[in-house]
Amino acid sequence: MRKAALVAIAFLGLTACGTTQPASPGPSSAPPPSSDVPASSYPSAPGSSVPGTPSSVTYPSAPYSSAPYSSAPYPSAPASSTPVPPAPSSPTPQPAPPPPPVTVEGTPCDITEGACIRLSTDESWLISGGKVEYGPVPITSGRPGYETPTGYFPVLYKVKDEWSRPYNAPMPYSTYFTDYGIAFHEGSLTDPSHGCIHLSMEAAITYFENLQVGEQVQVVA
Repeated sequence: MRKAALVAIAFLGLTACGTTQPASPGPSSAPPPSSDVPASSYPSAPGSSVPGTPSSVTYPSAPYSSAPYSSAPYPSAPASSTPVPPAPSSPTPQPAPPPPPVTVEGTPCDITEGACIRLSTDESWLISGGKVEYGPVPITSGRPGYETPTGYFPVLYKVKDEWSRPYNAPMPYSTYFTDYGIAFHEGSLTDPSHGCIHLSMEAAITYFENLQVGEQVQVVA
Protein backbone atom coordinates (compact mmCIF):
# COMPACT_ATOMS: atom_id res chain seq x y z
CA MET A 1 0.00 0.00 0.00
CA ARG A 2 2.87 2.40 0.92
CA LYS A 3 4.78 1.62 -2.31
CA ALA A 4 1.71 2.46 -4.43
CA ALA A 5 1.37 5.81 -2.71
CA LEU A 6 5.02 6.77 -3.54
CA VAL A 7 4.58 5.94 -7.22
CA ALA A 8 1.47 8.13 -7.38
CA ILE A 9 3.34 11.10 -5.85
CA ALA A 10 6.20 10.75 -8.35
CA PHE A 11 3.82 10.72 -11.25
CA LEU A 12 2.11 13.91 -10.06
CA GLY A 13 5.48 15.66 -9.89
CA LEU A 14 6.30 14.85 -13.48
CA THR A 15 3.01 16.25 -14.86
CA ALA A 16 2.57 19.37 -12.68
CA CYS A 17 2.10 22.78 -14.46
CA GLY A 18 1.72 20.99 -17.80
CA THR A 19 5.49 20.40 -18.20
CA THR A 20 7.34 17.32 -18.87
CA GLN A 21 10.76 18.67 -17.60
CA PRO A 22 12.18 16.69 -14.81
CA ALA A 23 12.78 18.35 -11.48
CA SER A 24 16.23 19.94 -10.95
CA PRO A 25 18.65 17.46 -9.65
CA GLY A 26 20.05 18.07 -6.24
CA PRO A 27 23.55 19.18 -5.59
CA SER A 28 26.27 16.76 -6.61
CA SER A 29 28.98 15.75 -4.28
CA ALA A 30 31.57 15.31 -7.15
CA PRO A 31 33.94 18.27 -7.60
CA PRO A 32 33.96 20.04 -10.96
CA PRO A 33 36.97 19.66 -13.19
CA SER A 34 39.68 22.28 -12.65
CA SER A 35 39.74 23.29 -16.33
CA ASP A 36 37.76 22.82 -19.47
CA VAL A 37 40.93 21.82 -21.40
CA PRO A 38 42.44 18.42 -20.87
CA ALA A 39 45.87 18.55 -19.27
CA SER A 40 47.34 16.62 -22.15
CA SER A 41 46.43 19.47 -24.59
CA TYR A 42 49.12 21.86 -23.24
CA PRO A 43 52.55 21.70 -24.88
CA SER A 44 55.31 20.92 -22.52
CA ALA A 45 58.60 22.74 -22.39
CA PRO A 46 61.39 21.33 -24.56
CA GLY A 47 63.17 18.50 -22.89
CA SER A 48 60.17 17.67 -20.63
CA SER A 49 60.13 14.13 -19.45
CA VAL A 50 56.44 14.08 -18.56
CA PRO A 51 54.92 11.07 -20.29
CA GLY A 52 52.31 11.66 -22.89
CA THR A 53 53.44 15.15 -23.84
CA PRO A 54 54.92 16.21 -27.18
CA SER A 55 58.73 16.19 -27.19
CA SER A 56 59.26 18.88 -29.86
CA VAL A 57 57.39 22.15 -29.93
CA THR A 58 58.20 25.04 -32.29
CA TYR A 59 58.46 28.38 -30.52
CA PRO A 60 58.39 31.64 -32.49
CA SER A 61 61.64 33.62 -32.67
CA ALA A 62 62.67 37.03 -33.99
CA PRO A 63 63.84 37.04 -37.62
CA TYR A 64 67.65 37.31 -38.17
CA SER A 65 68.77 40.61 -39.67
CA SER A 66 71.28 40.48 -42.54
CA ALA A 67 72.17 44.20 -42.27
CA PRO A 68 76.01 44.74 -42.18
CA TYR A 69 77.61 45.59 -38.88
CA SER A 70 78.36 49.28 -38.57
CA SER A 71 81.92 50.24 -37.61
CA ALA A 72 80.98 53.81 -36.82
CA PRO A 73 82.23 54.87 -33.38
CA TYR A 74 79.81 55.27 -30.60
CA PRO A 75 78.71 58.86 -30.21
CA SER A 76 80.59 60.63 -27.48
CA ALA A 77 79.42 63.33 -25.19
CA PRO A 78 79.67 66.78 -26.77
CA ALA A 79 82.74 68.75 -25.79
CA SER A 80 82.36 71.72 -23.56
CA SER A 81 81.78 74.92 -25.47
CA THR A 82 83.63 76.99 -22.89
CA PRO A 83 87.13 77.72 -24.29
CA VAL A 84 90.01 76.98 -21.98
CA PRO A 85 92.56 79.81 -22.00
CA PRO A 86 96.10 78.65 -22.75
CA ALA A 87 98.55 78.62 -19.94
CA PRO A 88 100.69 81.76 -19.96
CA SER A 89 104.15 81.10 -21.30
CA SER A 90 107.15 82.90 -20.01
CA PRO A 91 108.91 85.00 -22.68
CA THR A 92 112.06 83.57 -24.16
CA PRO A 93 115.00 85.47 -22.74
CA GLN A 94 116.91 87.32 -25.39
CA PRO A 95 120.70 87.46 -25.25
CA ALA A 96 122.09 90.77 -24.22
CA PRO A 97 123.50 92.79 -27.11
CA PRO A 98 127.26 92.74 -27.27
CA PRO A 99 128.90 95.78 -25.79
CA PRO A 100 130.18 98.31 -28.28
CA PRO A 101 133.85 97.88 -29.10
CA VAL A 102 136.18 99.95 -27.02
CA THR A 103 138.35 102.11 -29.19
CA VAL A 104 141.96 102.69 -28.37
CA GLU A 105 142.31 106.07 -26.73
CA GLY A 106 143.35 108.74 -29.22
CA THR A 107 142.36 106.59 -32.26
CA PRO A 108 139.18 105.54 -34.10
CA CYS A 109 140.23 101.85 -34.00
CA ASP A 110 139.39 98.99 -31.62
CA ILE A 111 142.21 96.55 -32.39
CA THR A 112 144.74 95.74 -29.70
CA GLU A 113 147.74 94.78 -31.84
CA GLY A 114 148.63 96.23 -35.26
CA ALA A 115 148.16 99.45 -37.21
CA CYS A 116 145.27 101.93 -37.39
CA ILE A 117 144.53 104.18 -40.38
CA ARG A 118 142.00 107.00 -40.64
CA LEU A 119 141.58 108.09 -44.25
CA SER A 120 139.56 111.26 -43.60
CA THR A 121 142.38 112.85 -41.60
CA ASP A 122 145.35 111.15 -43.34
CA GLU A 123 146.69 109.69 -40.07
CA SER A 124 148.03 106.37 -38.88
CA TRP A 125 149.10 104.78 -35.57
CA LEU A 126 150.89 101.66 -34.36
CA ILE A 127 149.01 99.97 -31.49
CA SER A 128 150.36 97.43 -29.00
CA GLY A 129 148.61 96.03 -25.93
CA GLY A 130 145.53 98.16 -26.62
CA LYS A 131 147.54 101.40 -26.47
CA VAL A 132 149.16 103.73 -28.98
CA GLU A 133 152.79 102.72 -29.41
CA TYR A 134 153.70 105.05 -32.27
CA GLY A 135 151.94 107.93 -34.01
CA PRO A 136 149.95 109.55 -35.27
CA VAL A 137 152.01 109.93 -38.43
CA PRO A 138 150.95 111.61 -41.70
CA ILE A 139 149.97 109.44 -44.67
CA THR A 140 148.57 109.63 -48.18
CA SER A 141 146.12 107.03 -49.53
CA GLY A 142 144.49 105.97 -52.79
CA ARG A 143 143.35 108.49 -55.36
CA PRO A 144 139.83 108.45 -56.90
CA GLY A 145 139.29 105.17 -58.71
CA TYR A 146 142.04 103.55 -56.61
CA GLU A 147 140.60 104.12 -53.15
CA THR A 148 142.20 102.32 -50.21
CA PRO A 149 139.68 99.72 -48.91
CA THR A 150 138.27 100.01 -45.39
CA GLY A 151 137.92 97.17 -42.90
CA TYR A 152 140.09 94.73 -41.02
CA PHE A 153 143.06 93.09 -42.74
CA PRO A 154 145.91 90.83 -41.58
CA VAL A 155 149.56 91.61 -42.15
CA LEU A 156 150.54 89.12 -44.89
CA TYR A 157 154.25 89.61 -45.66
CA LYS A 158 156.98 92.22 -45.88
CA VAL A 159 159.51 93.12 -48.62
CA LYS A 160 162.29 95.58 -47.76
CA ASP A 161 163.39 96.57 -51.29
CA GLU A 162 160.15 96.22 -53.25
CA TRP A 163 159.60 97.54 -56.75
CA SER A 164 156.18 98.24 -58.31
CA ARG A 165 156.11 96.56 -61.71
CA PRO A 166 152.70 97.95 -62.77
CA TYR A 167 153.83 101.55 -62.06
CA ASN A 168 157.59 101.11 -62.42
CA ALA A 169 158.33 102.81 -59.10
CA PRO A 170 160.24 101.93 -55.91
CA MET A 171 158.32 100.78 -52.81
CA PRO A 172 160.92 100.58 -50.02
CA TYR A 173 159.97 98.89 -46.74
CA SER A 174 156.73 97.47 -48.04
CA THR A 175 154.41 95.83 -45.49
CA TYR A 176 151.51 94.12 -47.35
CA PHE A 177 148.05 93.71 -45.80
CA THR A 178 145.92 92.65 -48.79
CA ASP A 179 146.39 89.92 -51.38
CA TYR A 180 145.94 92.41 -54.23
CA GLY A 181 148.98 94.61 -53.62
CA ILE A 182 147.99 97.17 -50.94
CA ALA A 183 150.86 97.92 -48.54
CA PHE A 184 152.50 100.48 -46.27
CA HIS A 185 155.68 101.81 -47.88
CA GLU A 186 157.79 104.91 -48.17
CA GLY A 187 156.28 107.35 -50.67
CA SER A 188 155.13 110.88 -51.43
CA LEU A 189 153.15 112.58 -48.67
CA THR A 190 151.62 115.02 -51.18
CA ASP A 191 150.66 112.84 -54.14
CA PRO A 192 147.94 110.22 -53.58
CA SER A 193 148.74 106.60 -54.32
CA HIS A 194 147.11 103.79 -56.33
CA GLY A 195 145.73 102.32 -53.08
CA CYS A 196 148.81 101.92 -50.90
CA ILE A 197 149.55 103.94 -47.74
CA HIS A 198 152.47 106.30 -48.21
CA LEU A 199 154.65 107.00 -45.18
CA SER A 200 157.74 109.00 -44.53
CA MET A 201 160.98 107.01 -44.66
CA GLU A 202 161.25 107.03 -40.86
CA ALA A 203 157.65 105.86 -40.41
CA ALA A 204 157.97 103.23 -43.17
CA ILE A 205 161.02 101.74 -41.42
CA THR A 206 159.25 101.78 -38.03
CA TYR A 207 156.15 100.05 -39.46
CA PHE A 208 158.29 97.50 -41.31
CA GLU A 209 160.22 96.60 -38.15
CA ASN A 210 157.31 96.53 -35.70
CA LEU A 211 154.36 95.05 -37.59
CA GLN A 212 154.36 91.23 -37.50
CA VAL A 213 152.69 88.81 -39.89
CA GLY A 214 149.19 88.00 -38.60
CA GLU A 215 148.65 91.28 -36.75
CA GLN A 216 145.73 93.43 -37.80
CA VAL A 217 145.48 96.56 -39.89
CA GLN A 218 142.22 98.46 -39.34
CA VAL A 219 141.26 101.06 -41.94
CA VAL A 220 138.40 103.47 -41.18
CA ALA A 221 136.99 106.17 -43.43
